[in-house]
Amino acid sequence: MSGRRRRAALALYAIALLAMYVLAGTAFAQAEDPGEPLGEPRSGKRLLDRDFGVETREFGLDRRVEMYQWRSVGEGYERVWNAAPIDSSKFSAGHVNPSRLPLENKRWWADAATLDGKPIRPEVLRAVGEWRLFRPNFSRLPANLAATFQPEGDGLGSAENPLDPQIGDLRVSWRELRLPPLEGKLELREGSWRLRPEAAAAALNAAPAREPNAAASLDRDDGRWSPAWFATAVAFALILLYRLRKRRQRKAS
Repeated sequence: MSGRRRRAALALYAIALLAMYVLAGTAFAQAEDPGEPLGEPRSGKRLLDRDFGVETREFGLDRRVEMYQWRSVGEGYERVWNAAPIDSSKFSAGHVNPSRLPLENKRWWADAATLDGKPIRPEVLRAVGEWRLFRPNFSRLPANLAATFQPEGDGLGSAENPLDPQIGDLRVSWRELRLPPLEGKLELREGSWRLRPEAAAAALNAAPAREPNAAASLDRDDGRWSPAWFATAVAFALILLYRLRKRRQRKAS
């Protein structure tokens, strides 16, 4: 009987050592393989502003429309470019603004962005992407808009004389979303690229320069062994080994 117990104890001892080895190997593999990207991100299909025929191959396209309007300042008025209608219903005579913008501000996002052949989560683009003004090629400008707009700065304007715009004149500009270097910002989880926690925190701190709540979406449960779980498993294995050793010592005595 004592021989059987000894063999059983040795078997349990071997199982405990194997469990510790597997857990340690899993934690080491996760630490050594964070899923760092190797290639360059790709935006997928082009983004197109069909109204103006403006397109980009970057990760976002933003159309900004401004209208020349009256604005109340102190006891007087001034004329400014503004991206939203300014209510002039209480302004004095001769200071009337159009009630709405004839064109909308619009934004398009790449919905098929990939990195190393794996999809990039949309919140990554919103969190770390940087909007850059660019001058489009207006060769595809529709004829009806070509009769209204002319090149002005990096965009288009409707003023006959850009140096002397009139109330109601429009100017339109475009920005494209570019991604900065992604090293250290992403990790591959559940088949897609997501923000690392530290990168998400940095994006939240820089939110005014990007999108509000851009990095608020971050999965907490990534399916990995946490340090707490690993420590618990090791402690359990050590307790088991201690009890087996004490039992053997009692039998020997």
